[in-house]
Amino acid sequence: MPVTRTVVGAIIVDQPERPSYVVAARRTKPTALAGKWEFPGGKVEDSETPEGALAREVREELGVEIAVGTELAGPWPISETYELRLFLATVTAGELHRSEDHDELRRLTADELTSVDWLPSDLQALPALRALMD
Repeated sequence: MPVTRTVVGAIIVDQPERPSYVVAARRTKPTALAGKWEFPGGKVEDSETPEGALAREVREELGVEIAVGTELAGPWPISETYELRLFLATVTAGELHRSEDHDELRRLTADELTSVDWLPSDLQALPALRALMD
């Protein structure tokens, strides 16, 4: 049986208690995932906590510091070897910017959550996120 690896994603919001928007990022790579939308983040390394990995990944990808908050219900399967854990986060320093990993960023309201083409793993989290936003 394969060991499950963790991928973390940041649900960047304006306020964790009742967010009015979330930040979605459109991937540029790998080719198979280019054009799909996700909550930014990445793989947790062996020496990291999920929260530490998330702060590092968002700093590298979007150029901001975040405060990592509550984990959204989950985890959600990505594949047989990877699972996705999502955490609410707020920006504490810097301005969000596009990168070589993400060519577009959008702030989506609850009604706009289904307006982008999400990666399947991130799509699974939308009902829980919508409940939080409503």
